Amino acid sequence: MIYPKIPLAQSIIEICLAKGITNIIISPGSRNAPLTIGFAQNPNFSCYSIADERCAAFFALGIAQQTKKPTAIVCTSGSALLNYYPAVAEAFYSQIPLIVISADRPQNKIDIGDGQTIRQQNVFQNHSVFNANLSEEASEENDLKINKAIETAILQKGPVHINAPFEEPLYEMVETLSVEPKITHSEEIFGTKTIENVAQFVSIWNSAKRKLILVGVNEANVIDHEIIDNLAKDPSVVVLTETTSNLHHPDFINSIDTLITPFEDVDFKELNPDVLVTFGGMIVSKRIKGFLRKHKPKEHWHIDTLRAYDTFNALTKHFVMQPNDFFKDLLAQTTFTESNYAKKIAKIYNLRKVRRSEYLAKTSFSDFKVFEKVIESLPKNSQLQISNSSAIRYAQLIHIDPSIEVFCNRGTSGIDGSTSTAIGASVGSGKQNVFITGDISFLYDSNALWNAYIPKNFKIILINNGGGGIFRILPGHEEKPVFNTYFETSHHLTAEHLAKMYQFGYLTASDTESLETEIDNLYSQNDKPVILEIFTPTAQNDVILKQYFKELV
Repeated sequence: MIYPKIPLAQSIIEICLAKGITNIIISPGSRNAPLTIGFAQNPNFSCYSIADERCAAFFALGIAQQTKKPTAIVCTSGSALLNYYPAVAEAFYSQIPLIVISADRPQNKIDIGDGQTIRQQNVFQNHSVFNANLSEEASEENDLKINKAIETAILQKGPVHINAPFEEPLYEMVETLSVEPKITHSEEIFGTKTIENVAQFVSIWNSAKRKLILVGVNEANVIDHEIIDNLAKDPSVVVLTETTSNLHHPDFINSIDTLITPFEDVDFKELNPDVLVTFGGMIVSKRIKGFLRKHKPKEHWHIDTLRAYDTFNALTKHFVMQPNDFFKDLLAQTTFTESNYAKKIAKIYNLRKVRRSEYLAKTSFSDFKVFEKVIESLPKNSQLQISNSSAIRYAQLIHIDPSIEVFCNRGTSGIDGSTSTAIGASVGSGKQNVFITGDISFLYDSNALWNAYIPKNFKIILINNGGGGIFRILPGHEEKPVFNTYFETSHHLTAEHLAKMYQFGYLTASDTESLETEIDNLYSQNDKPVILEIFTPTAQNDVILKQYFKELV
């Protein structure tokens, strides 16, 4: 076995291995050479070389998202480290374990005018769960910091930063270890299994005639079918889910905006819950957030083993539990409450679904029509990754087959690393992965395609409407040069030459007929990754979407 000569690098590598950190994404550099040599020469690690640090970090995030295990990213000193920050912030808010290992100059080289030196210590302090600032020499103190960083990433489900100073020479190797690093152990805590003071909450639940359950970003198959059926049958319970909730039942409302966008104040008062129960990550729908902030519930219970965001300024109780354990304990001690709440909301929503079908049947080729066709064509049991901005919002309006798992970077809701994350997720899961993205998000993260590990069955569906279509939907849209240049970012770019450069298959569609043909071609090609670029009418997309909400009533 070949090891780096520098003892501190040996310690980091050996502790990572002992802790089961085996997926290592390395970006090229000189200062991190001791780490690169050690990780890449050890067959126990799966190493990936990604040149662009921003893409590397999002790629790692995608792997960690799927494996549920920390993924390490390794970079050289200087500005390379700062390029990790968008993915670090996303991992922090999406509760994904990410281990940043940065090589650094020794402290006496910082702020003296030496090359590739910045103040690297604690650089992610506002968006990390632990920071390990190591000293240059291997030591038990350093070992304990490295152990603590990895354990914290696992326990608190977030990014940690290990900053390691190395002095030259950097490339020397040895055949035997010179260190025996200390390895510590900690047990993962999953919260309690039972509700404390349960009688109090059973009483509130049984007396509430209007109970609203709102599910944010959520893993598939984490709630028992018995619990799902119980909630669906309770006449006093309405369950609102989103595309990213990965929670399905025919009686759940899976398009919140389709239900509530046409509501007037009197309708909102009918929906206003006595008890709001939330679990999962961030909520996409701005309309449901606006509604619940204005019409506050008497009780808001949030269930999460780690965090409880007071999203609606109404939080009354944080249950530090797994949602499945919470409902298992609560529902075993409660009864159905007589109410017409679920029936009344279901009647409205069923009418909305009829109106949606009627509208989509008659609407012309547009972003909305494309999302209908694309989503209904997704292979069963596949994974869908969606970029942010208008893409995730359109997806919220279309029914998705329950066998499909859906993911989106909703922690910070940025467009910056969606493609890289999707590729990482495809590598991490090994499943058929389809990525739906808008043109601005795709172009912003085009270096994601500079990646030697993209699976051959990876599919990108790129909806190109010539700019940031989200800004046409938001208030303030005016067809003027300032809007087109600085908000919409109008362009005439395509993915054709990028596809050729990175050896992707490339298909195009610009109307319903060609779209249906090319969707079939997209899924028939599995000898290399493929981009299907769909061109939609810039000026009509927002008009068609806004008219949809008008015709729901």
